[in-house]
Amino acid sequence: MIDTMEPITSTISVQLEHRTIRKFTAESLSSEQFNQLMEVARSTATSRGLQHASIIRVTDQDLRNEMAAIATQAYMADSPELLLFIVDTHRSQRILDENGSDGPGARSMDSFTEGFTDACLMAQNVAVAAESMGLGTNFFGNVLNDVPRIVELLKLPKLTFPVLGLTMGFPDQEPQLKPRMDMSLRVMENGYTEPESWSNALSEYDDVMQTYYDLRDANRRVDSFTKQTVGRLAAVNPMRARMVEFIASQGFDVDPV
Repeated sequence: MIDTMEPITSTISVQLEHRTIRKFTAESLSSEQFNQLMEVARSTATSRGLQHASIIRVTDQDLRNEMAAIATQAYMADSPELLLFIVDTHRSQRILDENGSDGPGARSMDSFTEGFTDACLMAQNVAVAAESMGLGTNFFGNVLNDVPRIVELLKLPKLTFPVLGLTMGFPDQEPQLKPRMDMSLRVMENGYTEPESWSNALSEYDDVMQTYYDLRDANRRVDSFTKQTVGRLAAVNPMRARMVEFIASQGFDVDPV
């Protein structure tokens, strides 16, 4: 449950009001707003200072439509801004080549995971900054539904990899805040701890989530959080099950000798 105490800062106030926005007005971001968000991206923490993440700004409508089809979210194509955050160790490999180094560093899984983390941190920073401007945001992890097609569409070279899509714009809806489970179940001290039964521990949250969905769409039955967990993890998307293969196809050493 979200604590109702007074936020300590205006930034925290914005973060506590986060909600996914799927419908935007036709108003575009100004160049000043966009450039400011890119400065936020540039200022984001990065592992070892290597800056192994980049952003693709997708403005071509045909590309947007294709990406929306991959993500199975039609509204993705209609947003004022669509960004794709990517792992980018390609740049570092070029630097290694230009300096006569044949080290495996830019192809290593260590570099890949650093870049993946950098991309996630950068996306979150941009989202918080955008929401502080009064913009709405929506993350799209489902750009990974078809990695080879994303690579083809956006001409991603070896040693790059899609991580996360982000749409932004001025909200044209005001959805309810989505309840989250109590942090007493997610914050642990000095090691991993858990209840004897997660289903029992989450029973109150199950009730809250069912009420939330009932209020949002009374004509569509939605099961509790625990049942959703069972249903959503009962099978794996066949393409996403091949993720290690796709990481390797982009030139990363997933199984170094």
